Parts: sequence; C-alpha cells; structure tokens
Amino acid sequence: MVLKKLICAQFFSRGYNMASGGKETQTPLDEDGHGTHTASTAAGSKVANASLLGYASGTARGMTPHARVAAYKVCWKTGCFGSDILAGMEQAILDGVDVLSLSLGGGFVPYYRDTIAIEAFEAMEKGIPVSCFAGNSCPTKSTLANVAPWIMTVGAGTLDRDFPAYATLGNGHKFTGVSLYSGRRKNGGNDLH
Repeated sequence: MVLKKLICAQFFSRGYNMASGGKETQTPLDEDGHGTHTASTAAGSKVANASLLGYASGTARGMTPHARVAAYKVCWKTGCFGSDILAGMEQAILDGVDVLSLSLGGGFVPYYRDTIAIEAFEAMEKGIPVSCFAGNSCPTKSTLANVAPWIMTVGAGTLDRDFPAYATLGNGHKFTGVSLYSGRRKNGGNDLH
C-alpha cells in the first residue's frame, strides 16, 4: 500500500469563472465522484474482495497501484472549459508529472482546434506520455474521442469474468445472455421466466 498517494490537488477555474460567474464552490475536491473514479482507475491500490453487486468478486486495482497521484481539476458542473484544461495540463507538465491521464474529451475536431491534442503534443515533446479515455458514447459510429496519434486512447477497463444468464420463454425456447440480476426464481434456478 502506498502512503500519501495523493501528493497534489489543484483546480483551474478562470474559464469557468468567465463563463458562469463562478457560482460553484471552487475547490480541488471531487464533488461528483468522477475524479475519484479516474484516479483509482489510473493508480488505485489493491482492494481484496471487491465485487459489483456480489458479482465478479476478486481483487480490484488501478493500472499502476504503486504510483502517486497529482490531481488537476478542470471541470465544473457547467462543463469543462478549454482554457481551464490547457492551464491544468500546462501546470502538470511544469510540475514534472511522469504521465498525463485524462478522462476528458468532446468528440472529434481538427487538431488545431482540439485543446487536449494541442497540450498533449507539448507533453509528448517533453517525453510525457498522454493517456486519454476513448469516450462514453461508443460503440456507435464516429464517437471516439481523443484520436490524435500522439495520444494513447484507451477504454475504461477490463474484466476477466462472465455473467451468463438464460431466458426461457413460455414455449420452451431458451436464450443465452448476460445479466446482473441475482434474485432467485420459483424453481430455485437462475433462469428468467
């Protein structure tokens, strides 16, 4: 277990203040869980007996559980402003981070208008790899975010378990599928009727 995992927490809000008048409490604290989720995905320590609603019990961990985290909050309830994103990424580069991991994006735009791609290019030139999320709208056509070739674009995570379930119709036809429903049926099995 790494002690003092969170070594830095800053916020960037000039763009937010200009656009909305700064009505939200300005703090680096995570208010909606997104920052905590993404930090634990990147560098979360090992947690034994983790599960989802009792399913997939095992050890959960981030990609690099021994890493330390410097958090740079750039998003607010009204959105993520390009100037705040640039300021946060620039500060991370100046602070000498080893990797930039971002869960930000807004779809494809030309590189010269893509705030994340522009600052990621600067990071790459300084030897700092940039990892960004692929987006939450997939797998539909043209929904991938962060497509610049100097950005490593990744999905949310992996799971090495299946959750098989069966639906049996009144006529006896049985269909195989996936379900997180764990309730018991009248026959004591896990078939859906």
